[in-house]
Amino acid sequence: MSPEGVEVRTVTEAEGPGWLRAMHTGFLMSPAVAEAEAAERLAHMDLSRVRGAYDGERCVGTYRSFAQQLTVVGGAFVTANAVSHVTVTPTHRRRGILTRMITEDLAEAKERGDAVSTLIAAEHRIYGRFGFGPAAWLTEWEIDVPRSGLDPLWSSPADGGRVDLADTEDVRKLGPELHERFRARQHGAIDRDAYWWSVNTGAVRLPSQPWTEPYYAVYRSPAGEVEGLLTYTAESRWSEGSQPANTAKVQSLIAVSPAAERALWEYLCSIDWITTVRSGGRAPDDLLPLLLPDPRAARIVSHADFLWVRLLDVVRALQSRTYTASGSLVLDVHDESGLAGGRFRLDATPEGAWCVPTTEAADLSLGIGDVGRLYLGDESVLRLVALGRIDEATPGAAAQADAVFRARRRPWCPDMF
Repeated sequence: MSPEGVEVRTVTEAEGPGWLRAMHTGFLMSPAVAEAEAAERLAHMDLSRVRGAYDGERCVGTYRSFAQQLTVVGGAFVTANAVSHVTVTPTHRRRGILTRMITEDLAEAKERGDAVSTLIAAEHRIYGRFGFGPAAWLTEWEIDVPRSGLDPLWSSPADGGRVDLADTEDVRKLGPELHERFRARQHGAIDRDAYWWSVNTGAVRLPSQPWTEPYYAVYRSPAGEVEGLLTYTAESRWSEGSQPANTAKVQSLIAVSPAAERALWEYLCSIDWITTVRSGGRAPDDLLPLLLPDPRAARIVSHADFLWVRLLDVVRALQSRTYTASGSLVLDVHDESGLAGGRFRLDATPEGAWCVPTTEAADLSLGIGDVGRLYLGDESVLRLVALGRIDEATPGAAAQADAVFRARRRPWCPDMF
């Protein structure tokens, strides 16, 4: 119990509905939670990893973590402690409630053996003080279809493959296997469990998340193999001149080949009455704009950090990924929490890496959050040095580290959690 009388503890089954009500309040959703929804949600939570802050009997703070797999550069999966449902009721802010919840959870994750922790940050300024760094960004485009230069009479992929519409039953069968292939090649991606597929195909419907059946399109290669899946909705609008001006909104588009990606975008932009396409969140270096004969037809409407990463085991995390270039570096990692700091020697190669604690003189000195920024290969070491976030002790070490850590493509996490 804190001096303010607020207790942080794991949540019991009986306390679950009150915890959900507090979570809804924190996210500015209706605080009313239907009994059936509460039962459904709680049935799929590990309550030993669900924390609440209690002022008397009232829940005034919520926090949850769960097991996750994160794809790192090179295609390996690492165990992650995914953090979600973090709220503090407005009446109880600035009392250290989040600090107590996240500190306990990260210590347990470290003890459990998780290599990293992940989260989606609603506000940029909160999580850096807990050792997280923005590791992957999202960009959304809006396509002016008539201007794009694509053939409005497009009917089939040029490579001999085909695009077919699918229903939810098809997607529940083919989607999981396709996603496993997708995430094995896309660093920054996370796993989708059976419950994710149930919720996102309408098999499980929650009152707080009204369900509208989307459209599904599947790309099959000339050999008949499923290589891409598109999920989208259509918003009907007509101009004053009684002309169609409808917008297609992509909920998800995953593909395991450039041919599949191209075919699904061409299909979407060829649908009658669709004049605008919203891409949904994509990797900043997505193929999309350059797939269009006129790339200027796709304008960026959103660009922001998305997936944040915090290393819990520097040795395991750095050894799990591959590196663009070979090089040896001694990193002095500062971690105010005491969870993962130390001095480490990294011997990196494109095939793999070795990382061990060392007493050698450091080449670079940086905080654990900046290791998170670099982890998925997206951030520039040289830029962080220029910003004063990394100290270069050995001349030339920053340039070498930049060549080592940067990935050839940018990371992408398509999923909110």
